Amino acid sequence: MNRQSFRGYGFYIGLVVAVIALWILLDSRAGNNTDYTVSQFKAALSAEEVVSVEIEQNREVPSGVLHIVLSDGSTKKVYVSDINDIQEMFDEIGFTSFIVDDMPAEDWLSNLLPLLIMFGAMFILFIMLNNQTQSGGGAGSKMMNYGKSRAKLNEDVKDIDFSKVAGLKEEKEELEELVDFLKAPDKFTQIGARIPKGVLLVGPPGTGKTLLAKAVAGEAGVPFFTISGSDFVEMFVGVGASRVRDMFAEAKKNAPCIIFIDEIDAVARRRGTGMGGGHDEREQTLNQMLVEMDGFGTNEGIIVMAATNRVDILDPAIMRPGRFDRKVFVGRPDIGGRKEILRVHAKNKPLGDDVDLDQIAQTTAGFTGADLENLLNEAAILAAKSARAYIIQDDIKKSFVKVGIGQEKRSKIITEKEKKITAYHEAGHAILFHVLPDVGPVYSVSIIPTGAGAAGYTMPINENDEMFNTKGKMLQDIVVSLGGRIAEEIIFDDITTGASEDIKQATKVARAMVTKYGMSEKLGLLNYSNDDDEVFIGRDLAHTRGFSESVANLIDTEVKRIVDECYDKAKKILLENEDVLHGCAKLLLEKEKIGRDEFEALFKDKA
Repeated sequence: MNRQSFRGYGFYIGLVVAVIALWILLDSRAGNNTDYTVSQFKAALSAEEVVSVEIEQNREVPSGVLHIVLSDGSTKKVYVSDINDIQEMFDEIGFTSFIVDDMPAEDWLSNLLPLLIMFGAMFILFIMLNNQTQSGGGAGSKMMNYGKSRAKLNEDVKDIDFSKVAGLKEEKEELEELVDFLKAPDKFTQIGARIPKGVLLVGPPGTGKTLLAKAVAGEAGVPFFTISGSDFVEMFVGVGASRVRDMFAEAKKNAPCIIFIDEIDAVARRRGTGMGGGHDEREQTLNQMLVEMDGFGTNEGIIVMAATNRVDILDPAIMRPGRFDRKVFVGRPDIGGRKEILRVHAKNKPLGDDVDLDQIAQTTAGFTGADLENLLNEAAILAAKSARAYIIQDDIKKSFVKVGIGQEKRSKIITEKEKKITAYHEAGHAILFHVLPDVGPVYSVSIIPTGAGAAGYTMPINENDEMFNTKGKMLQDIVVSLGGRIAEEIIFDDITTGASEDIKQATKVARAMVTKYGMSEKLGLLNYSNDDDEVFIGRDLAHTRGFSESVANLIDTEVKRIVDECYDKAKKILLENEDVLHGCAKLLLEKEKIGRDEFEALFKDKA
């Protein structure tokens, strides 16, 4: 609360305090203390400390009030339920200094005063809320503004244009048409072209969807309203729809403009899939958005841009032309895009002579723009911790491991036996990565525990930007996953729980090959996988499977067959390279961490 708002409240707070003080003043009697009991009165009477007593008796019932004057000059007041008992007590002890009066008629002001106080407080509260609502600030305004839009006019986009967006060449070209629409709409309307009403940016997290939307607004020089999908929905029914109406009404005043809704899947999920039926608050919000985008109203000059990574669960009505006319897929950058992104993020970071951004781009296949920014930021933090004014290649290598695997915990105490088991386990993975053609090469092998809870790690490099997987590569992935467990069996004739995640991954890949990709000869080109998303969107809570029990048994048999064949292949390769297995484990126990060159040198020595 700012100082001006506090001053506005101060007057009303003071008024309420004054009214309450007046009530207390009128309700009390000067010098009378009501915290006095009958027992205390009897004790004072026995001690001959009572000078006189005035008894006010009710006319209808024997109850009343005793007004007592004590020997020290103080006065007390006691409420009693039976005046007759008090008078009998006076007779027994011979106390005669008392008089009996009828209680005066009830004061109408004392009964009316509490009601006046209550209505006065309510009136003051109403004035306070009304003033705060009109001024548009303070905590009171929130109570009256639930239906107001939470979309914010973002002024920062003025400094953002397409030159700040790297690695998204085709996506920028598609969105440049929007900029032309906003800058010169007459050029398009003259030949009957309609300005797109909505653009949906779809892609994995961190690929630059929000940045693209900001760049469109910055290039066009139009107002840019931003809001999150979750900001529409509240616990009160009708609030979300009211906010949608208010948002578009505000946008009309600033047309032409752009409304950007981030994570739109929070409010635009497929209708009829929840537990709330047609009265669900989220569905009412979505209905209002559908009407505003392409209903009976006209919203000329307003382009709605939205971003999501869950396009599969959006309602079909919002995906049709006339609402979201265009869907721009913003994927992970290729090697050329990664080079551009790294150069953008390296502009304000001093780099050493040994830093090779092209080599970093080649070894970071699958990284998004956010991942690459985080990689260079972690490298800059390491350089600063080392009191160095520039980033070196070693900083980036350490950050690569930290981002991909987790922070190494060198201080963790591990027994020599566990170190040896971990060394052979990771050596088993590394040998298979190196020998198999589609899964390597090895970037780093370590027996240093990480923040992910692993006792060590083997980190490969994906040097190629692959659009899809092959059956051969998926089988090799399973072979590599089983390498650690098999190495433990060969060397120690025992196994540990350290391979649990490897087994889980191998099973997952094998089951996907059989049920999803049609890579089983016995089951053929049929899809037996269940849609995992259905449970989460509520379409099918029972989640029944679409195949028989005999097919389920056959699926299990095929999955086990694939894993068993990969197991035999992995064991054969490791037995053929047992000398490299021992050499790699020995080197790991000596150095704890080895790089690609040191590892590959073990195979050269073998040859």
